[in-house]
Amino acid sequence: MLVHIKDLLSEADKHGYAIGSFNIHNVESALGVARAAEATCSPVIIQVSESTIKYMGLKPVTHLVSTVAKNVAKNVPIALHLDHGSSFASVLECINAGFTSVHIDASSLPLDENIAITKQVVEFAHTKNVWVQGEVGAMVGGHGSRGGVIDIPKANPDDVIAFVRQTGVDTIAAGIGTAHGYYENEEVDFVLLNKIIKQISIPFILHGGSGIPDADIIRGIKEGINVINIGTDIKVAFCETLIKNCKANPNETDPRKLLEPTIAAVEAVVAGKIKVFGSAGCIIPSSIET
Repeated sequence: MLVHIKDLLSEADKHGYAIGSFNIHNVESALGVARAAEATCSPVIIQVSESTIKYMGLKPVTHLVSTVAKNVAKNVPIALHLDHGSSFASVLECINAGFTSVHIDASSLPLDENIAITKQVVEFAHTKNVWVQGEVGAMVGGHGSRGGVIDIPKANPDDVIAFVRQTGVDTIAAGIGTAHGYYENEEVDFVLLNKIIKQISIPFILHGGSGIPDADIIRGIKEGINVINIGTDIKVAFCETLIKNCKANPNETDPRKLLEPTIAAVEAVVAGKIKVFGSAGCIIPSSIET
């Protein structure tokens, strides 16, 4: 069932687990995430990027998530979130389409400009009962990317704290040593995380969760991480499965037969992450409406 993101995070905070925020890219990945949520009795956030919206169309992807949430994962709560919105215009479109959470990412700009843009989004979104995620310390890399090492910038904790106070964001993401993709030098900076967590009272979002060791994820949750974004793990599972199936069945002309195994591959990855995050078998609050 489709719910407001605030209900998910409120319940997670009470019970000490983190919510997985999973990027989808097509029908198959949406089904995989929803089936995993249902199978593990876990709340999840389904998030879409601007590139996915461009690929599928805003209305189709919005209706897809809504339909899948109501029919495939009808017994668990799912929230719809925009990941890395790059402008007020794109965020506005998603708010009007029914998203309950949007991410405005102006982290590549100077701090004062980032604050100004984010504050503008917050002021409008809150009139529509929509939560806003801000970001300080730009995330580098790319979903699905793999490499040796990459220059991973980290946020200044004082900048993060000032940003939160001045913008009124509902959730915050900050660069703490992770990146989009798989890189050898990714490492959660727990000292930096603690400096930030101690000074804010809103949920902290970890971007670049793919490829981070389970032990670090579990420690991060204990130390205050509330949401963990997963994109690359889903892309890799999907693509590796599809490539393998196509090679094994070179004469197959029914795309459904070639694509069907990818649903199970995504489901397995998401279910595994959910168990690490501690949200499997969660209590579904009775206040959530379908």
